[in-house]
Amino acid sequence: MTQKLAKAMHPRVAVNGICLMTQSLAQQAESWQRLGAQRVSFVGLQIEKEGLDSARNALASGDYQVETVVHTYMVGQHLNPDPGSWQGPRDRLLAQIDATSELGARSIYMTTGGRGDMSWEQAADVFAEAIAPCVDRAKAVGLPLLVENAPPAYADIHIAHTLRDTITLAERAGIGVCMDIFSCWTEAGLRGLIEKAAPRLHLVQVSDYVYGDRALPARAVPGDGDIPLKDILRWLIDAGYRNGFDLELLGPRIDNEGAEAAVARAGAWVGEQLIHIGSD
Repeated sequence: MTQKLAKAMHPRVAVNGICLMTQSLAQQAESWQRLGAQRVSFVGLQIEKEGLDSARNALASGDYQVETVVHTYMVGQHLNPDPGSWQGPRDRLLAQIDATSELGARSIYMTTGGRGDMSWEQAADVFAEAIAPCVDRAKAVGLPLLVENAPPAYADIHIAHTLRDTITLAERAGIGVCMDIFSCWTEAGLRGLIEKAAPRLHLVQVSDYVYGDRALPARAVPGDGDIPLKDILRWLIDAGYRNGFDLELLGPRIDNEGAEAAVARAGAWVGEQLIHIGSD
């Protein structure tokens, strides 16, 4: 029997597969047990590589709820205004929506692909039109389809880098929002943006940042850094956010500590904050 590193995590805290990307899905399942995870998230590319049955088998090893699946809409490509280029990425997303629904996930979130030489507005319109059939499929199966905000360093694979722009893009495409705190905590008027996003907000990703870190992805265990996470978590709860808090930890600090140890500390810290705030 696998020994646990930690007591059961708070039921609203999820362990994202990004934290454990060096592991197979079977190995991740062993980590989930040691961590006391109750909610887990998958990386879509790993499901595509290992197969949906591997994901099912991992889930069958314990009593887990699937929080989300991350999907890379364009792999190594920019968005293209030529409709002839849309079918391949569209088919992948449709397949991922079906797989995510079969796993019983609460949502699926994605990056968009880069903007190339288009303006932001042109790229946003192309993205919205290209995924329109996927939006319909997701609605048909009752699965929230989300777009996240990601650091500008990832402009080659994404066009939404602030929470403000992510809300705008989600409104254009008729989809929901995944808020990555690491990528938007410095924005002006963040509390107001959270309140504006709330009706579309189905996922929040949590990590920390230490002033002076330059080596991307420069993420830290929540509570170790300088992001005002306690305030942000309270703003989210006050805005009526009722969904999961997905741990997304990667980078030198996480590697140096070891992924499982870092995730265990992160889960405990976030859970403690949610209890203190009064979240069930």
